Amino acid sequence: MDTPARIARTIATEIGARPEQVDAAVKLLDEGATVPFVARYRKEATGGLDDTQLRTLSDRLDYLRELEARRETILGSIKEQGKLTDDLAKSIAGAETKAQLEDIYLPYKPKRRTKAMIARENGLEPLADAILSDRQAQPEALANGYLSDAVPSAKDALNGARDIIAERLTEDAELLGALREHMQKEAVLSAKVIEGKETEGAKFSDYFAHSERWATVPSHRALAMLRAQKEGIVTLDIAPPDAEQVEGLVASRLSTRGQGPGDAWLRKIAGWTWRVKLSLSMMVELMGDLRSRAQEEAIAVFARNLKDLLFAAPAGNRPTLGLDPGIRTGVKAAVVDGTGKLVATDTLYPFQPKNDLRGAQAAIVKLVSQHGVELIAIGNGTASRETERMVAEALTLLPKGVTPPTKVVVSEAGASVYSASELAAREFPGLDVSLRGAVSIARRLQDPLAELVKIEPKSIGVGQYQHDVDQHRLSKSLEAVIEDVVNAVGVDLNTASAPLLAHVSGLGPGLAEAVVAHRDQNGAFTSRKELLKVSRLGPRAFEQCAGFLRIRDGKEPLDASSVHPEAYDVARRIVSACGRDIRQIMGHEGALKGLRAEEFVDDRFGLPTVRDILSELEKPGRDPRPSFKTASFADGVEQITDLKPGMVLEGTVTNVAAFGAFVDIGVHQDGLVHISQLADRFVKDPHEVVKTGQVVKVTVVEVDVPRKRIGLTMRKDGGASAREDQKMRGPRKENKPKAKTGSKPQSRDDSGGALGAALRDAMRSR
Repeated sequence: MDTPARIARTIATEIGARPEQVDAAVKLLDEGATVPFVARYRKEATGGLDDTQLRTLSDRLDYLRELEARRETILGSIKEQGKLTDDLAKSIAGAETKAQLEDIYLPYKPKRRTKAMIARENGLEPLADAILSDRQAQPEALANGYLSDAVPSAKDALNGARDIIAERLTEDAELLGALREHMQKEAVLSAKVIEGKETEGAKFSDYFAHSERWATVPSHRALAMLRAQKEGIVTLDIAPPDAEQVEGLVASRLSTRGQGPGDAWLRKIAGWTWRVKLSLSMMVELMGDLRSRAQEEAIAVFARNLKDLLFAAPAGNRPTLGLDPGIRTGVKAAVVDGTGKLVATDTLYPFQPKNDLRGAQAAIVKLVSQHGVELIAIGNGTASRETERMVAEALTLLPKGVTPPTKVVVSEAGASVYSASELAAREFPGLDVSLRGAVSIARRLQDPLAELVKIEPKSIGVGQYQHDVDQHRLSKSLEAVIEDVVNAVGVDLNTASAPLLAHVSGLGPGLAEAVVAHRDQNGAFTSRKELLKVSRLGPRAFEQCAGFLRIRDGKEPLDASSVHPEAYDVARRIVSACGRDIRQIMGHEGALKGLRAEEFVDDRFGLPTVRDILSELEKPGRDPRPSFKTASFADGVEQITDLKPGMVLEGTVTNVAAFGAFVDIGVHQDGLVHISQLADRFVKDPHEVVKTGQVVKVTVVEVDVPRKRIGLTMRKDGGASAREDQKMRGPRKENKPKAKTGSKPQSRDDSGGALGAALRDAMRSR
């Protein structure tokens, strides 16, 4: 089977598709098409592969192509050595992973001079073979026949034979595969505190004497232990629970079941090979696998949270006052109109040291009245609740006839990063850095997606151990999420910023800047076709981007929809069949009732595309994001000290991790709903129940003021099980006693209301 066919077959099996679907998708991606474009506009070619399948396909394609390239390199190397046999070639062709491939190549891989090589040069390989062949002979007696100037004693001869046999074992692909499989199932990960580091590493106290099965270590615990190791607090080890069993696996490759002197000697060699050679390499490999597995899970959590956040409901094109709370430096205020354009700024000083409460409230009344403010976005940082209370009082002072705006507490994560960015400097060259944050807060309430794409995703604060993972893989994953969301929502060509346009299929930063420059110079686009007049934007880029860009009230009504220009003829045939004007049909449910999609299929566009067009004509340019909803914080609950167990509060989910969800309840410190407290049923993945930006009702279970830790529950019993569990366990101890030698693996409970342990995990991951 040729390489492309092998890759297509492998990927097809993994994503639940046919090889020909994979071939078609690979061809499109190789030609420069983006995942959103292929998923939306090339369904006939791919058989309807969705964006999730295509993302997996794209990622696996890179890995498998690297695997095939390595396979060819290895085949070439062994062939050059004149050692390639039919069986070996078959084994190489059958390797499904890079690890398996490297195991096979190990005996043929050019290596530095080894002890086994020296032993062979000294003529000791026949001794090794003699011991293996005659188990009844005494190895020492056999060794005496191989003495020389280079090998002065029987002990030296036996050591040389040992090195040769050990090297054979360490290069035995079948043995390595069996050991790897056994270790992956049975190995135990152990952490032990380094003496004298107890105080410095107190936050890692759960891992001072900790062990659990390698195969089931959750990603957040794995990353916590790896971080503790990196900071020099603990040492980590991965070992089998029964070393003798593993040594037996190694010995079995030498067939040492007999009772002869040779069998006994070979069993010792097998044990020595495991302890000195194989155990270390296996530990290093499994540690790498653990790190990779944990990183993949952490990256997936981050990507999922970012997707939920970007898909958050927009408040819409309504005049908004953004407030970036502060105490001594003042509350920064910025008003933006319905299009997000900055129209007014101010700095208010209602708190210490100026205490100009009346002046601040008068300023808010003036801004609201003058600019018709409908929404007030308040950052959730320091002095957020005090600012919210000040605003509530100010709104009672509005003149009669002025409708009070709705106040909403908004996450300000990343606003300061944006404020100091080059992009913000270009956007607001004459505006003070501190006021730019207020603009960002206001805009992210109007349209979270349009504003958050301006901020480095890693600054938004929805990750788990994000600084401990491969930054390139993390960035690639987050970029894919942003691309998928932006193109799923669609972008208004005449109002979108360059950072937002940059994520549209086929554009990128350079063409996005060119589109904005053309718009600034020539005015608003009146049709999608005008995009072809943009400098450097050719037919290929137009094909990729046009369907995701919207033009409201333009010359061509279809430009406001997701119907691609290449399919306008089909759309017009559908409209013509109705005998009505296209503007009368678009957006009127039932106008297309009775039409059969099959009647409009032609040689270019199949049933999937026609169905998409019919759906789009019924609801043109529909926004897949939910309707706007806000959380109401409880009056009088403004600090962590105001919280009491049993309180029922409303809050907004700010982050979802593998062990639970963080919720902002308006006290400047997010609380944690542990995974065991998310629902009245078993929850495997917190994303099954909650998502970032969701408004939820929670009950306070545990409050630890000194450590700023808040335990919450969403269970109907109000967390009774968690409180009972805490009573039964008694006061929490900070340091666990060191494990005794030979003790069984211990694992912290991750269920049943183990909020204290989960809170410690949570704080380390932030």
